[in-house]
Formats: sequence, structure tokens, C-alpha cells
Amino acid sequence: MLSLSTNLYKDLQKRYSRRINLDLDRIQKVLTELGFPHLELSNPINILGSDGKMSTLTSLKYFLEANKQNVTTFTSPHLYDVRHRFWLKNRFINLNEIKKYTKQVEQTGLKLTLFELLTCVYILAAKDEKNIDYHLVEAGLLFKKDSTNLWHEPRAQIVTNINYQHQDWVKPQTLAEICRQKLDSLSQNTTIYIAKQKPQTLKIIKKILKNNKSKKIFASSFKIKKIKDHYIYKDPKNIIPIRTNHIHSEGLINNLGLAIKVALDFGVPKKIITNTIPKIQFEGRLQYLTKGKFKKLLKKEEKLLIDGCHSMASAENLYNYLKTLKEPIYGIWGMQKNKLPEQFIKSFKKIFKKLVTVPIPNEPNALTAIELQNIGQKHMPTIAAQNVISALRQISNNERKTIVIFGSLYLIGDVLSKN
Repeated sequence: MLSLSTNLYKDLQKRYSRRINLDLDRIQKVLTELGFPHLELSNPINILGSDGKMSTLTSLKYFLEANKQNVTTFTSPHLYDVRHRFWLKNRFINLNEIKKYTKQVEQTGLKLTLFELLTCVYILAAKDEKNIDYHLVEAGLLFKKDSTNLWHEPRAQIVTNINYQHQDWVKPQTLAEICRQKLDSLSQNTTIYIAKQKPQTLKIIKKILKNNKSKKIFASSFKIKKIKDHYIYKDPKNIIPIRTNHIHSEGLINNLGLAIKVALDFGVPKKIITNTIPKIQFEGRLQYLTKGKFKKLLKKEEKLLIDGCHSMASAENLYNYLKTLKEPIYGIWGMQKNKLPEQFIKSFKKIFKKLVTVPIPNEPNALTAIELQNIGQKHMPTIAAQNVISALRQISNNERKTIVIFGSLYLIGDVLSKN
């Protein structure tokens, strides 16, 4: 079934442009032709920001569903199966539904980019689901002209960490302009939740939102504290223990904390949140692989960790976790050309005993293993490999160690699809 999904996505890539073209006009014309289906979605919630969108959305989805509420979600990119972008109440979309809704869009005769098409497919699929309580919609790029910026009065808008990601898409290429492109067009009649930010970023955000009439809830309204072997969430009315074996970085814990705040405001009982936290997992985000083809290549005492981090903020999260480990750490690194690879890998200078660089299969925007090797060897012992399997074989021996595959969600998606 995965091969059929892969073939369908490849076909869509041939027929629709992958080029990002930020403009709301095209999708608004298509939705008008389709009878405004997006306006039939009750309680849409936008999740936007630079990092942390997926983990925040996933956490909130877990809490709402544990409270017996029906949810749909739209996320991007998918790791290895396009169906996983669309969650419909209790299942992922099926291939026939993707084809059906694509045909409905094509019958308008209007051209869209691939991301715009997938947004429309989600809206049509979500509209056809019955008794949905919330629709969680992750933004693609920035937000002002992103194809998910469709609702004037959503139930809520959640702003995750904002940093210098996507600066190539703004002029001038400043943090202030990135913030403006994400926040300028937020609703004037909703509740806006703002995640923990760096002081400079928070100052900019508050300035941009100063005249926004929506209710604004900042991360300062609650605290995340570490107590011995676990964290706690604390606000004036609630104390919730955060006990988990699956979430390994403070950054991801902060995203979970924001989702706890939203869930509490939406009426999810504290007991349900407490009991749900241990079940939450983020695929491809600081995730240990304990079985599968790649783990079988390693010795019993070798651990395999995957993380799709590709920005400086997510690199900091990975770094902060890795420095807590006592055993030697080896890295397998793949990355896209537009992700500041030199600055990114330099931050791991004191972490990796050895770095092995790999290409990202079927990703035209990826750097080659040799290009990455030339960057990496300026900062640490680095060699190149043809692929992840070759890299693992070069690293594996009887030494107790942690091996980290990192640098791109596309690389992690390829690993998960083959594992």
C-alpha cells in the first residue's frame, strides 16, 4: 500500500508545481468555485510558527481525542506517506479519497501549486466528515499568504517558536519581517496563544500584536519546571506532572506545555491530560528506533536515534539532549541546500566523535554527501557514505554508543519508509 501512496504522490508532483508561490488568490478562487467548503469547518485552529508546529498540534490532538472529541488534522510535510498529512476523526485519508477530491478541484479548471491542492483536498475531506469538534491546521510557510490562512474567526491561533527560518522568503531578511509575515494577518476575533520565545523575538511579537483585538495568551501565563526526574506544568489553577519516556528535549516539552494550556482552556480535564501525556509520541522527532531493518544492522549495545531537526532552534534542542548522554555519539547527517548547513553543523562541534554524511534520496534540493563532508570536516572528523545503510556499517562496532540520524525531515522520512 505504501508503494501505491508513493506513486500517487509522485504523479501529483508531476502534475502540480512544487515551487512555493505565496499567494492566496488562487486557492480562494478555487474554494469559491467549490462553494466555500472551508467555511463549513467548525472550530478551525491554525498552528503557525518556525519550529514546533507538529509537536504542538500532535499533543493537542492527543488531549482532545482523549476527551472523546472528534478531530481532523492537516500537517506538512509528510515523512513517508502522503496519507499521513490528513487525519479524519479516527483514521488517515485513503488513496481513493485523495483522487476523488483532487478531481473535484481539477473540475474548477483553475491551476494550483501542489501544497494548495493538498490544502483543498484536506478541506473537502474534512467537510465530508460528520460530528467534528475541532480542525487542526498546520501552516505551510510563514502565514500571511499561506494557503491555510483562510478563516477570519478561527477557534484559536497557536503561534509556536519563531526564529530565522524562511528568511529567504522575506524582504528585508530580518527577524522582524519574518514575525510580521507570520503575525500581521492573524484574526482580530479569536484567542491567540504564543509559545515561549527568545526575548528579542517576544519583544517584536508584542509590538506587532499590540493593536490586535484578539485575546492573547503568552507562555508566561504558565511555567514548565524540572523537578528531579520529570517536568511539571504549572499555572495559577493547575499543577500537572509531565511524565514521559518518549519526549527527550526541553524544546519539545515546552511545545507540550503550550498544548496543555490550550487543552485546559478547551475544557479537557486535568486528569485526562495527566493520563494522556505518557502516550504522546512525535514520529521523527528525537525518536529512538528499537526495531526494524536499520536497528538490526547494529550491535545490541548501540542505540539508534532519529531527529528531523533542520533549523538552528531545533539543532539547539538536539544538542541539549545529546550533551546529557554519557556514551560516545556518532552522527549521520543529510541536509537541504537552503538550511544554513555550515552554521547548523558547527553547533555540534563538541558532540560527535565522528560524522558521516549522506545524500537524501529523491530530493533534488539536497546537498551531496561530498558537499556535506567538505562542510563537516572543518569542525569534526567527517567521512562521506553512499547511503544510511553504508553509514551505519561504517560506524557499527562493539563500542557502546548512540548513533543519531539527523538534519532533514526528508531524510528521516526515507529512513522510516525503509525501516
